[in-house]
Amino acid sequence: MADLFSETGGAPVDLNGVKVWRGAVDRAGQEAILADLRAVAKVAPFRRYMTPGGREMSVRMTAAGAVGWITDRSGYRYDPVQPDGAPWPAIPDSVLQLWARYSGVDQPPDSCLVNFYEDAARMGLHQDRDEASFDWPVLSLSLGDEGLFRVGQTERGGPTKSVWLRSGDVALLAGAARLAYHGVDRIKFGSSDLLANGGRINVTLRVAR
Repeated sequence: MADLFSETGGAPVDLNGVKVWRGAVDRAGQEAILADLRAVAKVAPFRRYMTPGGREMSVRMTAAGAVGWITDRSGYRYDPVQPDGAPWPAIPDSVLQLWARYSGVDQPPDSCLVNFYEDAARMGLHQDRDEASFDWPVLSLSLGDEGLFRVGQTERGGPTKSVWLRSGDVALLAGAARLAYHGVDRIKFGSSDLLANGGRINVTLRVAR
């Protein structure tokens, strides 16, 4: 597979220890990954999950890999099968290239979560704590419309930093920042033409088990 990465990436931006590489994946690479994600969605359709408290999430989600993240009345968890009992599809090679280049670890990911943000969707400040170990990083790729990414501390409260993530940007939560609170406050709808009907896709890779 051809190299997906831009030659203009440069040094990452630091947000309370979270690293963000601007323009890490070029347009051709974004389109290749998007095509692979569409194939994933044919096998594992996007779903709008319900939180344990009974609130419907504003983002739609799917996954690939040995396990996918789901939530319902019984709680948040990683599960080896989709809600309909079917296994998750394999993580596309194009996405695995991101992990190999930016994660800084040799352990391969076993879960790839894909979130789709429409115009009103957001993700409140949260920690990624459902994994078996916090020693492994969480790596994400933004595709489509810009999203206002906010990063706090490893404890609730305290100062936060924000940046508009653009299509092709890669973010890494690792080391001391692995448990940093983070979220997406809003989407700048129409800021990218990657997705024909607009919206933002966030792809995250992690070692869940």
